[in-house]
Amino acid sequence: MALDIEICAHPWAYAARQPDYDIRPVLEDIFAELKAAGFDGVELMHTALQTEADLQRAAELSADYELPVIGASFGGSMWDRQAHAELLDHAEFLLPALEQLGAGLLGVSTGGNPDGRKTAAQLDTQAELLSRLIDLGAAHGITINLHNHTYEVEDGEYELTENLKRIPELKLGPDLNWLRRAGVEPLDFLRRHADRIVYLHLRYQQGDRWVEALGDGDEDYVQLGRVLSEIGFGGKAAIELAHEPDTVFTRSMGENFGLSCRNLRAAFAQV
Repeated sequence: MALDIEICAHPWAYAARQPDYDIRPVLEDIFAELKAAGFDGVELMHTALQTEADLQRAAELSADYELPVIGASFGGSMWDRQAHAELLDHAEFLLPALEQLGAGLLGVSTGGNPDGRKTAAQLDTQAELLSRLIDLGAAHGITINLHNHTYEVEDGEYELTENLKRIPELKLGPDLNWLRRAGVEPLDFLRRHADRIVYLHLRYQQGDRWVEALGDGDEDYVQLGRVLSEIGFGGKAAIELAHEPDTVFTRSMGENFGLSCRNLRAAFAQV
């Protein structure tokens, strides 16, 4: 029986081509191309939802293209108390905005410390803000989930472990490719943290390089589907393409997302 998981998209690959990573000028292109690609929904970046006008436009595009907004990604230097006021101010707009859009997820990145491993005090400060976000999210029907890059899971999953000590109820939305790049085996991670995982980010690489589309590289998504079935995963999965700076593209971005979506559906259909 095919694995029944909503397959969504995150627009980082579009943002990477925009000044200041701002997708608002190309937001309609994103909705049009992701709808044509066959996705079930889109996860916006928090920078696309900063004003009431942004919210109205996102709502109109979601309705026009019949492509639900499932949530947003959100990040900043949460370990630095001086950043809290600005982050909370944005969150206090963003979470009600997501509720109005009918979304249910906020993927949170805590920001790396340029000086290296975060101290216990910095982790405590970070946990304070995460706890406030969890409470604020719950008030608006939004599940806060911790999204990882490499810094959260390197060094024996040091930072993730410390976060979970401080916030035992914390949910996870792991990026499986960043896990791999941090030296963490993704399928083992899914099994170990199965009861916390509500969301996934997926992309492909070949060797140590990202490739154009999911399916061009060497990840085994049939086996991923089997593990997701094994652990009873009932969340959503988002394809988040990323590309090396010297990538020579052979397809448009819309074509790459379309191929990625078809390949992932084909893999999950084999489960």
